Amino acid sequence: MSDRDWTLRVTPTEAGVRLELDLADLDGAPVTAAIALDRAEARRFARAMLAAAGDAAERTFPHPPVDGDDPQ
Repeated sequence: MSDRDWTLRVTPTEAGVRLELDLADLDGAPVTAAIALDRAEARRFARAMLAAAGDAAERTFPHPPVDGDDPQ
């Protein structure tokens, strides 16, 4: 593990990738969740993660109002 309470490992496989998410403490015990993805699934997963990260950034950092926008 690391200093964080979670670790994500990605290992290439012949068919695609294997993702392993280690949680240091889930209800008092360490847990590892593993998923094997083929290349197409891995690409879709990566796109979804990038989209989620972008959505989170949009919500985190406020934007200045654009002329004509009604500030809330």
